[in-house]
Amino acid sequence: MTGVDEVDVAARRQLAADEDKFTGPKRRSLSLRGAFGEFAKHPSPWILFATVVATTTARVWIGDWQWTDALVPAVIIASFPVNEWLIHVGILHWKPRKIGRATIDSLLARKHREHHADPRDVPLIFIPWQTYFWLLPALTAIALFVFPRTGLGLTYFVTEAALGLGYEWIHYLVHSDYRPQSRAYRAVWRNHRLHHYKNEHYWFTVTTSATADRLFGTYPDPETTRTSGTARALHAG
Repeated sequence: MTGVDEVDVAARRQLAADEDKFTGPKRRSLSLRGAFGEFAKHPSPWILFATVVATTTARVWIGDWQWTDALVPAVIIASFPVNEWLIHVGILHWKPRKIGRATIDSLLARKHREHHADPRDVPLIFIPWQTYFWLLPALTAIALFVFPRTGLGLTYFVTEAALGLGYEWIHYLVHSDYRPQSRAYRAVWRNHRLHHYKNEHYWFTVTTSATADRLFGTYPDPETTRTSGTARALHAG
């Protein structure tokens, strides 16, 4: 067994012990089909799926395909781990701040703190449906006014919506009782559970592992990283 494998085994043992302490008899086996059945019960996946269908239909109808319609998705996909890290750190882990008598604290940040308090509360895993009241108009405005062609703007919109749907699926799956099968998914599963059960100051990527976290210095050795006392109570320390 290599040193990397030994670290992985030790980390999984620690995670299992910590999670058993948190969840106790709640743990059960779950098939991929069962996981999808639960996933489909929540509004955010359906909103994103409908958005993918609508924007894809509009994109095909408009036509006007050019080489930049391949470039834009490639750039968005390549930069997604960095954007995911920035959103997780800057928005989801936002610490409430007072400006005069007003407290600046978004719904996303509040719901994310609740998510950390109970990582197995399924509705809290998903993007709050209220977020789409401003997110979809914002993406529409970007698609229509930032890009030089309507078709290219729709290519951007389709890509963002599809990545959002993929994010919701992976994030849900990691928090579900579905057990990792592939090596790649096992790495993602381990990475995000370290964030929730080991130390909330590290491992911020959700759909990948060892990508943006390495870039920004938040991918430490779990064996030499202290177990945080505030992973389930953000900003309590």
